[in-house]
Amino acid sequence: MDILFNVKDGELENSTSFEIACAAVKVLDSKKAGDIKLLKIDKKTIIADYFVICTGNSSTQIKTLADEVEYQLGVGKVPYVRLEGTDSDEWKIIDCHDIIVHVFSNEARGFYKLEKLWADAEEIDINSIIG
Repeated sequence: MDILFNVKDGELENSTSFEIACAAVKVLDSKKAGDIKLLKIDKKTIIADYFVICTGNSSTQIKTLADEVEYQLGVGKVPYVRLEGTDSDEWKIIDCHDIIVHVFSNEARGFYKLEKLWADAEEIDINSIIG
């Protein structure tokens, strides 16, 4: 796998949670994730600072999206990167402590409705992140 965005070994190790969330958004966008949302939740909960939410079109794409985020953030030496949901074709989570990346199928995203659950969170416009 190629390292995206010129991330060098250890480059993200001391990054802010926002910078790591932006890196995850860029990785997901590069792999054609659908409907990417970046929610700032730090004022609403202690579980994380940001949620990154996206949709994959197939179980293969969902796995690819999750694997690529895990890989790229690992190369950047983001502390505490863990992939969960490896036995699911519908929803994978990349837990980066302060950032939680959710990769859903269309059906699972509609069922769990995280954007509705966190409707009072601040949504960050990702257009400036992905260019």
